[in-house]
Amino acid sequence: MPAAVHVLHDNPDWLPPFRAAFEAEGVPLVEWHLGQGTLDLDEEPPTGVFWSRLSASSHTRGASLAKDAARSLTAWAASWGRRVVNGGAVPDLEVSKVLQHAALRRAGFDVPRTRAVIGREGLVEAARDLPTPFLTKHNQGGKGLGVRRFEDHASFAAHVASDEFEDAADGITLLQELLVPTETAITRAEFVGGQFVYAVRVDTSQGGFELCPAEACALPSAEPMFRVREEITAEDPLIRRYAALLDELGIEIAGIEFMTTSDGRTVTYDINTNTNYNPDVENALEVPAARRIARYLGGLLAAEESGAGAADGALLAGAGSSLR
Repeated sequence: MPAAVHVLHDNPDWLPPFRAAFEAEGVPLVEWHLGQGTLDLDEEPPTGVFWSRLSASSHTRGASLAKDAARSLTAWAASWGRRVVNGGAVPDLEVSKVLQHAALRRAGFDVPRTRAVIGREGLVEAARDLPTPFLTKHNQGGKGLGVRRFEDHASFAAHVASDEFEDAADGITLLQELLVPTETAITRAEFVGGQFVYAVRVDTSQGGFELCPAEACALPSAEPMFRVREEITAEDPLIRRYAALLDELGIEIAGIEFMTTSDGRTVTYDINTNTNYNPDVENALEVPAARRIARYLGGLLAAEESGAGAADGALLAGAGSSLR
């Protein structure tokens, strides 16, 4: 098989913009669905670059084993010396808000006060002294899974005891302080190859907790749900800190979400390594983020084909920038 960028994914509905971008850039793209398959661990992987697009909500689309498949495929490819983008520990980070919270807190970012409860039994007790109102979330989330607002402890206890309670995929439910934003919007900063691309304002009054920007998730609206925040640049101190964090974590492609609260905090609450892009935002740009990904991965592919990527990739793996 000719050398190509191999994209590991669990939702083909999210791929059309990337297919178009890779075709426009002349970069061959091969799709690997993470739902099922067989690996011969003693057989050499095809040549090229492996790019993981595992999503935390994969289990809601019939791919309950996607996170295990992503771990296995990226480890297999790396063991044979293939260049892997968003491999190593990144799949685990994608499917765990606990791991994201820990990484953000350790790096000094303001994060929501959160309790992680394993299993259902301890939820009511864990929430008893939390200020109300508060939120629940699934640790393995995405799509607003498990996100509910509770005004008091009694209604929460009744919910936990009811048939409406939804168990998290990994059995971990988060209890989290309710953040009151200065406006009904959050900001998502996009990075490709560790470099800032743009920040978008997302109107949460229209989508609620479902903030998926992909065309497949689009909601009809008279006003744009997504718009670029031109005032945020790569030189913004917060953006520079995000870039440093992604480098430390070995994440090359991601979106990071934050909000400004009514009490003056800038709170970071999500690292999304399966980033999608809003088509209206992308169409208005000279070089859309999807094209930047195609160029970035195409450059890595060219380096691999020329042999120049081998030594550089090993150095990056040692520095924690990517798995090699």
